[in-house]
Amino acid sequence: MHVDWKHVAVALAILPFAVVFAAWIGFFNVGASSGHWKITDWFLHFAMRSAVRTYALAVDTPPELPSHAVQTAAGHYARGCAICHGAPGEPRSPAVLRMLPLPPDLAERVDSWSDAELFRIVKHGVRFTGMPAWPSERRDDEVWAMVSFLRRLPALSAEAYRDLAYGQAGSLVDRPLTFQQALAECTRCHGVDGRGRSTATPVIASQKESYLLRSLEAYAEDRRPSGVMGVVARAVDRRHWQDLAAHFAALPRPQGREDAEAALVEAGEKLAAEGDPLRHIPACLVCHGSQDRNPAFPSLAGQPAPYVEQQLRLFRDGLRGDTGYGRLMREVARPLSDNDIATLAAYFATAELPQARSIESARDDEIYHPRGPSDR
Repeated sequence: MHVDWKHVAVALAILPFAVVFAAWIGFFNVGASSGHWKITDWFLHFAMRSAVRTYALAVDTPPELPSHAVQTAAGHYARGCAICHGAPGEPRSPAVLRMLPLPPDLAERVDSWSDAELFRIVKHGVRFTGMPAWPSERRDDEVWAMVSFLRRLPALSAEAYRDLAYGQAGSLVDRPLTFQQALAECTRCHGVDGRGRSTATPVIASQKESYLLRSLEAYAEDRRPSGVMGVVARAVDRRHWQDLAAHFAALPRPQGREDAEAALVEAGEKLAAEGDPLRHIPACLVCHGSQDRNPAFPSLAGQPAPYVEQQLRLFRDGLRGDTGYGRLMREVARPLSDNDIATLAAYFATAELPQARSIESARDDEIYHPRGPSDR
C-alpha cells in the first residue's frame, strides 16, 4: 500500500488546530456527571501508575520505616487525608464518592504499592486529581512517617485508629474556632501534659511562652517547614496562639525519661557541656542550659532522643527552618557526625531541666545531670 507522506504531513500539521478548534467550540464535555470514557479512564490510570513506578526508582528507601512516628502521621492523616480516603470507622461522605477520579480507599489499596511508590505519591501528589503534594517538600522524614502509618492502616480497628489520630480529644473539627477546640488540635499529638504522644513529637510543656509563639508563627508562615505543623498552625485561629503558648508554658517541666547506653550519655554530656573546639562545635549548654536562657532558645532536657536526632540532622543538612536563630544552629550542626548526634540525643533525653540559673553558672557547674538506672 502506497502511503502519501505529503498527505500524512498535512494531516499532522492540521491536527493540533483541529483539537484547539474542537475545544474552543466546547466539543469536549468537562462535566463530572457523565464520567470519563472507559478508554480515557484506563489511559489516565495507566499513565499514573507507570509514572509513579518509574519515578519511584530514584527513591532511596530507608532500611526500616519510622514506626516511632506513626502517631504523628495518623494525626495528620485525620486532618488532611481521611476526608477523601476514609478511615477505620469513618466512612467517606456521599460528595467524595462522586469525585472523579474517585479517591481510593487506602485501607484496601495501599498494599498494591511499594514503599518507594507510596513515598512518591505522598510527597508529590497526583496531577489532574484532588491528590495534593505534601505541604512541605523539604521534610522527607514526615513523608516516610506517613508511609509507615499507611502500612499499618489496613490492620487498624476503628478504636485503634481513633486513639492514634485523636487521643483524648476523640475527634476534630474542620476549623478550630474556640480555645478548647484549638487546644484539642494540639493535644492530639502533644498530649494533654505537653510531653508528646510519640518520640517523634517534641516536649512543649514548660517551654518558654515566646518560643512557642514564635514557633507557631514560623510554621504558619512556612519559615520552619513542616507538612504536619504547618497545616495545624494555619488551621487554628491566630487569636488563640498566645493562650495556647501560655497554656503549655505553664505545664510542669519534664523529667529525664529514657534509659540509654551509659557510654552514649557520657559522651553526649561531655560534648554538650564542653563542645569540641578543634571541630568548631560550641557547647550546647551555653544556649540551652538554664531556665533564664534567651527565650528564643528551647530547652532540650527530656526531649525524646529520636526527635532530637531528627532535628539535628535537619539543621546539619540545611533543611530546618527557624524562629529567628536557625542560621546559628545550622552552623553549629554542620560539623556534627552521626555519632555526635546520637550521643547528644541520648544525653538530652535523660537530662533533667535545671532550675533558673545564669548561663555562666550553667557552663561552670554543668547543671545537666542525666539519671542513670540507679537513680530511677
